[in-house]
Amino acid sequence: MSSDLYETLGVSRDADGDSIKKAYRKLARQLHPDVNPDPETQERFKDVTRAYEVLSDPEKRRMYDLGGDPFSGGAGGFAGAGAGFSFTDIMDAFFGGGGGAGAAGGGRGPRPRTRRGQDALIRLEVDLAGAAFGTTRELKVDTAVLCPLCSGSGAAPGSSPTTCETCGGRGETIHVQRSFLGEIRTMRPCAACRGYGSIIPEPCRECSGDGRVRSRRTLTVKIPAGVDTGTRVQLSGQGEVGPGGGPAGDLYVEIHVSEHPVFVRHGSDLLCTVTVPMTAAALGTTIDLPLLEADLVDADSEESGSDLETAVTVEIKPGTQSGTEMVLGGHGVPSLRGTGRGDIVVKVVVETPTRLDDRQQELLRELAGLRGEESPDGHLHTAGHSRSMFDRLREAFGPR
Repeated sequence: MSSDLYETLGVSRDADGDSIKKAYRKLARQLHPDVNPDPETQERFKDVTRAYEVLSDPEKRRMYDLGGDPFSGGAGGFAGAGAGFSFTDIMDAFFGGGGGAGAAGGGRGPRPRTRRGQDALIRLEVDLAGAAFGTTRELKVDTAVLCPLCSGSGAAPGSSPTTCETCGGRGETIHVQRSFLGEIRTMRPCAACRGYGSIIPEPCRECSGDGRVRSRRTLTVKIPAGVDTGTRVQLSGQGEVGPGGGPAGDLYVEIHVSEHPVFVRHGSDLLCTVTVPMTAAALGTTIDLPLLEADLVDADSEESGSDLETAVTVEIKPGTQSGTEMVLGGHGVPSLRGTGRGDIVVKVVVETPTRLDDRQQELLRELAGLRGEESPDGHLHTAGHSRSMFDRLREAFGPR
């Protein structure tokens, strides 16, 4: 093996840090003992690791380029024939981690105190008219907000976080363990500062150092026209404030539409049922059907005198059968995304009288006589099939 560290890694003398790291990762994947346990390969792996330990450290590399001994005085964890290296860099070589090996042995730095807050979800019940035409509601929400005393810093007024003396602000500490490869150094979050790299000597008494407190506040929510049960309205930045006074998450308002006494919603259409007496269905009639807009009109509001259409006349033609459906176009729910409105589908149910006095029975018998229906036969409809159900049953179970 060459004694030149650059040649050992296969890089030029003017190679930058990224090129050195890339070369080391490539060789480590080939030479690591878990991949190739051959003794000669293990020795070469130690040489490659030793070269990377020097060339990845700017100070040691400068000393090596000037002809000095970068391992003098046991620096870098080497002693005699032993080899020291960062276990973090080995893991990076195999799993593509982003940590580099500096004077601290490849640490990734302290984790930030300030982080984005979580999103929040609240459910809101609205009536059908409010969901169809849009409405504005006020909500009381209980979320984490910025601490008013420390403004999110977590430190008591007049104080500030200080650098952790244990890790020197890196947020990590080096733990050395001996193995057959030499000294293995692993990076662990600093126990003193919990990986932040700094310590708050005097936490804020209001938030206990978290930078946020819980508070109830009132928000105005604009519900767009056309929403339905399950629709979520997003309010950006109205969720939980993050730790350390970090940016707030989003608040999602999930809509639940309450039942309506007249209409049942089906997509953008409104379904309703109208019951008419048998005589009205036979002779024909008209009914006034209230529209959904009628729910928007308050008798004491200024809208009560407006031109808002609140009802429509539905014509029941003579001879209308029970189950007949009529479509009133353009009176349904406005589209949430796009233009236009759905329809109102009116289903007619003909009500047959259950109690008749003597005179009513006499008149109905007279009518039945006039229509030749004193003893009418029922008709079985096959609903579009060419053969009746009974025909198919006879074919299936009849004599063979």
